[in-house]
Amino acid sequence: MEKITLSIVKANVGGFVGNTDIHEDVLEKARESLSKAASKGLLLDSWTSRTGDDLALMMTHEKGVENKEIHKLAWETLTACSEVAEKLHLFSPAQDLLSETFNGTLRGLGPVVAELAFRERPSETFIVFLADKCELGAWNLPLYKMFADPFNTAGLVVDPSMHEGFAFEILDVVENKTLTLQCPGDIYDLIMFLGSRGRFVVNKVIRRVDGMVAAISSWPRPVGIGHSAGTDDPVLVVRCQNGLPTVGEATEAFAFPHLVSGWMRSTYQGPMMPVAIKDARSVRYDGPPRVTASGFQLANGEFVGPVDLFDDPAFDNVRRQAINIVEYMRRHGPFEPHRFPHDQMANTPFPPLLARLEDRMVRNDADGKKKKKQTASAAEDGE
Repeated sequence: MEKITLSIVKANVGGFVGNTDIHEDVLEKARESLSKAASKGLLLDSWTSRTGDDLALMMTHEKGVENKEIHKLAWETLTACSEVAEKLHLFSPAQDLLSETFNGTLRGLGPVVAELAFRERPSETFIVFLADKCELGAWNLPLYKMFADPFNTAGLVVDPSMHEGFAFEILDVVENKTLTLQCPGDIYDLIMFLGSRGRFVVNKVIRRVDGMVAAISSWPRPVGIGHSAGTDDPVLVVRCQNGLPTVGEATEAFAFPHLVSGWMRSTYQGPMMPVAIKDARSVRYDGPPRVTASGFQLANGEFVGPVDLFDDPAFDNVRRQAINIVEYMRRHGPFEPHRFPHDQMANTPFPPLLARLEDRMVRNDADGKKKKKQTASAAEDGE
């Protein structure tokens, strides 16, 4: 059988209301566009969903990753959806569409993209995790738990096909370098990198015994686009069962609402809360950061599902814990650690605000005396 390609594209094409949700008319336009493409044979199947104010397009086809036709279809679909949003006067239409023209790839144009080409197993089980109001590094801890932590994933101990461990491909988003670490041997090095979630993020996870790609995350957004410094609103695909984590082991990695960056105005930190799709709207302080989990089987490239995996009362205590963390973090208001550390706000409106006060800064010389910075206008007045 030919390889199946799973392409997921996610973007904010207009919020309803504010940054809260997606309007049903926008979703319907997306379904209409993808159905037309499937009827022409471009796609095998498609599915649309939402998380917060982001629209997600999921497509299967046989054209491989980064295919121009598929990327153009996604771009035209998102553009058409943004036009619907504009007619409805929704908030910030086409927010994540950074160009008016398509240049052959979605890379650098704003939408979040995750793609994987693979040979479909006899029973192909996978989960699509969609996150809102958070950074790409939000997947670091859950992926570590799924594929390197035997306290989370029993298969690492008892399943012979998992016992050899997994390789983690890590991207340095600052210097654009890639490093692959083999676990369990490199596990301490892995933790050292993954703990710096703002700089080092997991690109993919590979089963060491045979090289099978087990998980893949979305590309990072271009550096410095607008004022979304801490927000990638990322996508994660995790394949499950038959020598990979079970569905329960993959979702268990979200049973702890760990802190992530990207909340309110992309400059605040908060807990990642696992929610049902019906609860995926972001209202409390435009959040808190949340994640949905849609489980699928694949049958000859066609989707069977989804099952809304976080629509489960077993996660109620996790959600309550997340809200308790929200109450604690919100009491900090604009103070760290709720707000980003100063050095992480380079791509936000914060530096221009500081620049306005530059002329009022007073430098302390080595002898302890204060010396006010002389401005050009002050120098002219002194002449």
